[in-house]
This record gives sequence, structure tokens and C-alpha cells, in this order.
Amino acid sequence: MTSAGMTSARMTSATVARDAGSVTVEAAVIAPVLVLVLLLMIAAGRISLTESVIDQAATSAARAASLARTSQAAQQAATEAARAALAEQHLSCAELAVTTDTASFARAPGQPAQVEVQVSCALALSDIGLPGLPGSVTQSSRFASPLDPYRSTALGLGTAGQEPA
Repeated sequence: MTSAGMTSARMTSATVARDAGSVTVEAAVIAPVLVLVLLLMIAAGRISLTESVIDQAATSAARAASLARTSQAAQQAATEAARAALAEQHLSCAELAVTTDTASFARAPGQPAQVEVQVSCALALSDIGLPGLPGSVTQSSRFASPLDPYRSTALGLGTAGQEPA
């Protein structure tokens, strides 16, 4: 073997010896970054999914409230529908608030009216364990549903003495 060949062989073995631990160091630096990115993706996915489920719960709650005959029944129906919609999607809120605006129930039958429902859910994020992430995020959705203009406030009976407009 020539001296050039020996020098080349020595340089290759020296380079390999110098690079022997670099893969471990690179993995130790990159692994935490990959874990942080994964946790951020999980948090973003959970928030996005919650937003969609809250929208659906508000829609269901407003529809259920609009079918009720009294404002008290509308509030109860809205709360039950919102809870059922959240349970159906396996979403548990740390805090759930269902607010129903039933002021339009006071209007006489035949008058255009609507019921509006707002659903707010505090989504817990503390179980993700990502530094700097808040413990929970509150998401809200509001939806309005029209009341039937030909509704009556009692089963099978119209309002006495009033004609629909």
C-alpha cells in the first residue's frame, strides 16, 4: 500500500472516531423538540375538536329550546340537549354553562320570534403537560333558532281571543 493510501485510511478512521457520538447528541437535542411539537399538535387538535362540538351543542340546544312551549321548559330543554350533544361526542367540560335567551316567548303567537342559546365549555388542558399552556381554555358558541309563529303556549289550545298576525 502506498503512503497516500495509508494516509487516506487513517483520515477515514479518525473521522469515524470523531463522529462516533454525534448521533446520540443529535438525538438528545432533537427528541425534546419533537415531543414539544407533538404536544402542541395534540393541544391544537383538542381545541379545534372542542370548538366543533360546542357549535353542534349550541345548535342542538337552540333547536330543542325553540320547540318548547314555555320559557322555563325552553331553558331546561336547551340544557339537556347541550349536555346530551357533549356526551354523545365524549367531551367533558370542566365547567359548562348554557345560557338561554327566552325573551321572545313573551311575544304573542303569530309574531316572529326566536330563542338564542349560548353554550360555554371550559376545556381542561392541564393533562397535556406542556409548559406555558394554560390549565384550561373556555370556548363558547351561540346559536338562534326561530320560534314557530303559530305556536300556542298550552297544549292544543291557542291564546284565547287573539288572532295570528
